[in-house]
Amino acid sequence: MATRHLYVVRHGAADPFGELTEVGRRQSELLGERLAALPVDAVWHSPLARAVNSARIIGAQLPGVPVREAAELVDHVPYVPAEPPPAWAGFFDGYDPAEAAAGARLAEALIARFARPAEAETHEVLVTHAYQVAWLVRHALDAPLVRWLGLSCGNTALTAIEYRDGVTPAVLLFNDMGHLPPELRWTGFGPGPRP
Repeated sequence: MATRHLYVVRHGAADPFGELTEVGRRQSELLGERLAALPVDAVWHSPLARAVNSARIIGAQLPGVPVREAAELVDHVPYVPAEPPPAWAGFFDGYDPAEAAAGARLAEALIARFARPAEAETHEVLVTHAYQVAWLVRHALDAPLVRWLGLSCGNTALTAIEYRDGVTPAVLLFNDMGHLPPELRWTGFGPGPRP
């Protein structure tokens, strides 16, 4: 088996209806420019509009690279703890067992499809959502299931993970916003001081 290089990104900034804003479109363009320096083989995206449109903009910077949907990348809650941390109790209020089980199945499918070495050397961009970025990072670090909570990421922030046969995954980057000017960074987070 060969190395799978995953470049996992949260979609660009979106409005409350899930459509990219002007900021989100510009963030996606700049990320595409950054990724153009890499030997990208495919861009995969969630079926939700904010990810679809981000992926199309990114793909426009990567001539000849296929841009395709992957249902496993859809926005979902990957794990509902039996006893949520007190700070997160309100977030999980109302999740019933069926919803939690459906989220767990989607999380398992995401890991099964993308979190493993490939048959041939591959570089894939995954345009998804904050929870899925957090879930992939948590998995790569072999952290407890509940640890996906609090692994927030900004819009179009870049996370890079490598999967090689016989070794644990390597998280090379997490939430890297180096391709964005200061005024486009930190969207997708609550208010507060930023480094």
